[in-house]
Amino acid sequence: MTLISTIARQAITRTLHHNPQSLIAPFTSQRASMTTAVFRHIDVAAIPQGTKPWVKVDADATSFKLAEHKRSVHNLRGQESEFSTDNSGFAVYREPSKEKAFRDDATVRAGYYQEVEDLLKKRIPGIKKVVIFDHTIRRRTPGAARAPVQQVHVDQTPGAAEVRVRRHLPVDEAEELLKGRFQIINVWRPIENPASDFPLAVVDWRTTKPDDFVPVDLLYPKRENWAADNDDRGKEVRPDESKWYSTEGYEARGETMSVAPSEAHKFYYQKDMTPDEVLLLKCYDSWGEGQPQGKDGIAVRTPHTAFIDPQTPEEAPPRQSIEVRCLIFYE
Repeated sequence: MTLISTIARQAITRTLHHNPQSLIAPFTSQRASMTTAVFRHIDVAAIPQGTKPWVKVDADATSFKLAEHKRSVHNLRGQESEFSTDNSGFAVYREPSKEKAFRDDATVRAGYYQEVEDLLKKRIPGIKKVVIFDHTIRRRTPGAARAPVQQVHVDQTPGAAEVRVRRHLPVDEAEELLKGRFQIINVWRPIENPASDFPLAVVDWRTTKPDDFVPVDLLYPKRENWAADNDDRGKEVRPDESKWYSTEGYEARGETMSVAPSEAHKFYYQKDMTPDEVLLLKCYDSWGEGQPQGKDGIAVRTPHTAFIDPQTPEEAPPRQSIEVRCLIFYE
């Protein structure tokens, strides 16, 4: 045995003697193959006939009832290479960020946006152009403007995806780019600590069917100067909880999809996902199977939700995360 290996072995022995769980617990925790959790889905049967359901962008509030269903959730660790944005609609990569705190909006836009664009071009071949149009920071802490959303959903409908292209690009360029393949991908990352508390679960697109998805109006707080300044980033304010279920002061400025429950859905998560990891969530793909330009086997979208993992230790710090939404165009 070399001197270096002897010293290393002595250090490990001392660590285990004083804190035997410090080396073992993180590994065994992350390697747990499965958990079971309760998921909240739209109750389609309870939607009043002739009405369109709505959900708020700034609160966990909806116009419809949610039904709870218990499901198994599979750990992605060790099998990340089997999943991609093309086949399942999501992918996990180790991509440490230079930005750590995500407290300053200008710093996020100036520095982190470029990191996101670079990692997308690195991980997905054929990308010609990336337009980052939005980001949301969620913290499950008192006073946070945005909190994790505990409802299975998709961020955009096909129509809302096209609206985003036309909204964020010049008219002529938008029409030309819409003739080719375009996507919306959400780049999701934990902040400061592992996302053990309220982790993010995804549903493998291959286990869904078109009838599972229900279009829902996305309500935003009204802003007097929105026509002149339609950028909501950095302007989030925590809503008054007593008015969560009122539409007064709100307007529909987007369209999402709620997801009806199905025994066929297969849920996954990256257990104890760290700030050095990113999860790519596909919100829409114009080449997705069943779309006008669709190709067989290409995922259209990724249902996802925050959930309560019964395996999470009580002392786990509250979840913090950032999601960056990107328009992606191909050669």
